[in-house]
Amino acid sequence: MSVVVKRSVTVAGHRTSVSLEEPFWEALREIAGERGIGIGALVASVDEDRSRENLSSALRLLVLRHYRDKAGAASG
Repeated sequence: MSVVVKRSVTVAGHRTSVSLEEPFWEALREIAGERGIGIGALVASVDEDRSRENLSSALRLLVLRHYRDKAGAASG
């Protein structure tokens, strides 16, 4: 079972804490690297685009979409 890790990030000019399991943090680092941005910028962009879900949930959904898209591109 993966441990939830709380990290501080800057979003919209203020510090906030985000709690995610370590595999999600690893995936976010990978996604940010692929996009050529820092993890803080990635989190901020997700924060800007999310609707009602909390930030941690929005980040998990980003990871899910990212890897689903990659799997679809590899199979198609």
